[in-house]
Amino acid sequence: MISLQDEISACRICADRFAATVTGHEPRPVVWFERSARMLIAGQAPGIRVHKTGKPFLDRSGDRLREWLGIEPEVFYDRSRIGIVPMAFCFPGYDRDGSDLPPPPVCGATWHEKVITELGEVPLTVLVGGYAHRWHLGPQKSVTATVQGWRDHAPRVFPLPHPSWRNTAWLKKNPWFARDLLPELRAAVKDALS
Repeated sequence: MISLQDEISACRICADRFAATVTGHEPRPVVWFERSARMLIAGQAPGIRVHKTGKPFLDRSGDRLREWLGIEPEVFYDRSRIGIVPMAFCFPGYDRDGSDLPPPPVCGATWHEKVITELGEVPLTVLVGGYAHRWHLGPQKSVTATVQGWRDHAPRVFPLPHPSWRNTAWLKKNPWFARDLLPELRAAVKDALS
């Protein structure tokens, strides 16, 4: 019997969509979860570096996210403890201006609920970015408003902004994030993984 991970790895539902992007790439689903996971990181979609390596958050965004979580790479990449499930498993490609395209909704609609069901009751869910916020929490006013309301969901769910370098200005404008949210998040991570 084929596993859900193998089904997702073989997915080519967006092949025509990706071929039509500026990058003109083939699908390469990055599947990173096991049923035993104690923590779920729900993200947006892999970037080009992740597409090339097949390893999620293997970039500066991942460095920042690991620092936010207070964990080392060897813990972060232990699939038996942490599942990384984006709203799209493949790199969506770039538009004509060189910006990342959004996660194709068909990916999340096809796979996300199946993965969440397979993972079962996970003690901690970390929602990275607006696409994950909306899928898991429903319609939201904005990423800032959702992250500001983190106490409404903690300690089992933590909505975060995307850890991209593009959000450095956001982090400077919102010092409460590092001061108030991150210590609570790190404590929740420690509890979930112990």
